Amino acid sequence: MISRETIDEVMNRVDIVDVISDFVTLKRSGQNYKALSPFNNEKTPSFFVVPSKGIFKDFSSGKGGNAINFVMEHEGMSYPEAIRFLAKKYGVEIKEEAVSAEVEEQQSEREGLYILMGFARDFYRQSLWETEEGKSIGLSYFRERGFNDRTIEKFELGYALEGWTHLMDEAVGKSYNPDLLLKAGLVVKNDEGRMYDRFRGRVIFPVHNLSGKVIAFGARMLGKDKNQPKYINSPETEIYHKSDALYGLFQGRNAVRQKDNCFLVEGYTDVISMHQADVENVVASSGTALTEAQIKLIRRFTENVTVLFDGDAAGVRAALRGIDMILKGGLNVKVVLLPDEEDPDSYSRKVGTTKFHEFLATHAQDFISFKAGLYSAEAGHDPIKKAESIKEIVGSIALIPDPVKRSVYIQETSQQLKIGEPVLLTELNKLLVQERKRKEREREGAETVRQVDESAQLAEQLSVPAAGAIAVKDMIYYQERETIRLLLNYAEHALEDQKLAEFLMHELEDVPFTNASFGEIYHLFRSRLQEGQITDSHYLMENGSEEVRKIVTELITPRYAISPHWKEKYEIHYPEEPEILHDLALTNVLRLKFRVVQGMMEDNLLKIREAEKAGQWENVEKHLEQQEGLKRAERELASYLGIVVAK
Repeated sequence: MISRETIDEVMNRVDIVDVISDFVTLKRSGQNYKALSPFNNEKTPSFFVVPSKGIFKDFSSGKGGNAINFVMEHEGMSYPEAIRFLAKKYGVEIKEEAVSAEVEEQQSEREGLYILMGFARDFYRQSLWETEEGKSIGLSYFRERGFNDRTIEKFELGYALEGWTHLMDEAVGKSYNPDLLLKAGLVVKNDEGRMYDRFRGRVIFPVHNLSGKVIAFGARMLGKDKNQPKYINSPETEIYHKSDALYGLFQGRNAVRQKDNCFLVEGYTDVISMHQADVENVVASSGTALTEAQIKLIRRFTENVTVLFDGDAAGVRAALRGIDMILKGGLNVKVVLLPDEEDPDSYSRKVGTTKFHEFLATHAQDFISFKAGLYSAEAGHDPIKKAESIKEIVGSIALIPDPVKRSVYIQETSQQLKIGEPVLLTELNKLLVQERKRKEREREGAETVRQVDESAQLAEQLSVPAAGAIAVKDMIYYQERETIRLLLNYAEHALEDQKLAEFLMHELEDVPFTNASFGEIYHLFRSRLQEGQITDSHYLMENGSEEVRKIVTELITPRYAISPHWKEKYEIHYPEEPEILHDLALTNVLRLKFRVVQGMMEDNLLKIREAEKAGQWENVEKHLEQQEGLKRAERELASYLGIVVAK
């Protein structure tokens, strides 16, 4: 078990901007940073990092917390895994405390899979460098491909020995669980129940996640056995989903961010060869069709993608559909077409680093122009084929989310294909209208389901129709929320002769909180204040429940900042919250009490109706008296707030 001392040291050294920048491209926004959500697909940034408070908040998914929480959410790590990851990043020595055998056995299966994949990586690397078979076959192959030792080490390449159980025997000898070996996809079980190594007699390409952990392997056959596939890959596991992974992104993410461009190629060796040619901003989809998740992964680091096509015409046509997905994801796409019968691996080795760089720079063209030229050449003078090609090209333009970019591409396509813009615009608008109608049908269906669900919930909560009750309930929620927001941000601020926390505790002493999480935070402030201790966001992030942490990050993360130009340029003074804190706190207390009284009045009306139905006239009279008292309280609070209420 990791010691408290180690955890505190990690928390003291960690820089949340530095940590999150390893996974997301952050842009400064005032004193804070923002980015597109790494958890949801979105067009407008709703992911915020607040360095002064050491937190992040993703408003699109609701996730939030400190650097440890981010690593846990983003990488799917457990708490100890996240601590170890950050400790390694910041050079903190991990001190551990002894745990019982029972606790040790309860370590998560997920953590065990990561450990096993790390063991397998080391085993394959050792087989490559330290065995005669590995050196004569595996290492020779890599060097024939032009990979130097530094590159082989960088990508942690390895070799799987011929033979059925080399890896399994080594793992079992070191007390690794055979069942976990099977779940990790490192071994296979035959019909007779016997297990053997999945990879045998092949060179090994480890696949890493963004934090550098090995999550899968690709293995290439070196012989010419027609009964065996050229490549075999790890199966999907709890830690590996091939649709979410991009080969080479771990090694190239910083270069992608710095160059603001990502080259997309097909295979492992293409990525490695481009690194050898000093082109490090490159990834591969590992032979699978590009997925939305992979596109979203690229967009965390850049909005510009350059796709490298082999000279094979059939391969180009097959890849066009995947590029349409990139356009739909809001990325800018360029294309580089390599010479006939060349791929990035062969061509970079053929012409050398300098010539390869020059070729990439001079042969990149935007995708729409490339597609228009391709279809135009294929259509020739055939009017039917030309009409079909126009529809194909306009179909790609319709996928682009930005209307300005769509307009520019329509103009360029019109000139390139020598066809009037109105014709292209008519076809484009037809496709856009069809897509809009489709989305409206989906929204209407979703809205119908939502309304049915809400009606069912309401029917469970109330025995009689009371539309106003929901409105009051919502208003109470927002006033409770504002109370907690003020506490989290200004608890220690002075209000004349007392602190804001003391003022709120005194004024709301007899006001019950209806929201459990808000109540938990409020009562934690109260109990610790009575003990003379300070409760702040850092304490709640460390000790609160997951729901509490979510609320805290949301309420202390500012989404908007007042432009300094208002005051400096336009001489418009907009008071900052600390300047009017007394009025904010007093108004919030009065509004919360006002809404609570209204909620009590509605509850009391229900009791009056129930008593009337049951003929319990004494209860009716008692509740009527209570209603009159509540009504007087409502009018008094309304007068303070300047609100007109019905008599």
